[in-house]
Amino acid sequence: MCLGIPMRILSVEGFSAVCEAADGQTGSVDLSLVGPQEPETWVLAFLGAAREVLDPENAAQISRALEGLQSLLNGGDLGDAFADLEAREPALPPHLEAARRVGAKTA
Repeated sequence: MCLGIPMRILSVEGFSAVCEAADGQTGSVDLSLVGPQEPETWVLAFLGAAREVLDPENAAQISRALEGLQSLLNGGDLGDAFADLEAREPALPPHLEAARRVGAKTA
């Protein structure tokens, strides 16, 4: 399984960026899939490649979730890692919600 890690771009050279994760680790990230980006931009990186540009709030939410999961793996608890999900009702993806509204029994 591969997890996306939010990373903040520190510097850019062409389609390669030096990025920093919330835990302070740095690495090289390929920007080919998201196009040219400016330093201080947050991206979601999988296996050394940026797959999505994130706003700072979304990057922080993902980082908190990953920290909570790491805490759980170390015998701790989740804390408020998923507070954004706990504060709202579950939601269906748009195509399933549309099917539910018209009374469909299968998607």
